[in-house]
Amino acid sequence: MKATDVRAMSADQLNDELLKLKKEQFNLRFQDATGQLEKTARVRQVRRDIARVKTIMAENKPAKKA
Repeated sequence: MKATDVRAMSADQLNDELLKLKKEQFNLRFQDATGQLEKTARVRQVRRDIARVKTIMAENKPAKKA
């Protein structure tokens, strides 16, 4: 997933994408623990996608006044 794709999403879409990625991360961790994980690189990719979505969500959030 590229940052340009994520930036094009609405706030609701970002929340949905984040939820989907967190579920996938959980499933990958579970597969790793049981020895069924085939694509080990996917764990790193999902973790970075989660960080990317969270970063863009923070950028879109209006700044608070002090």
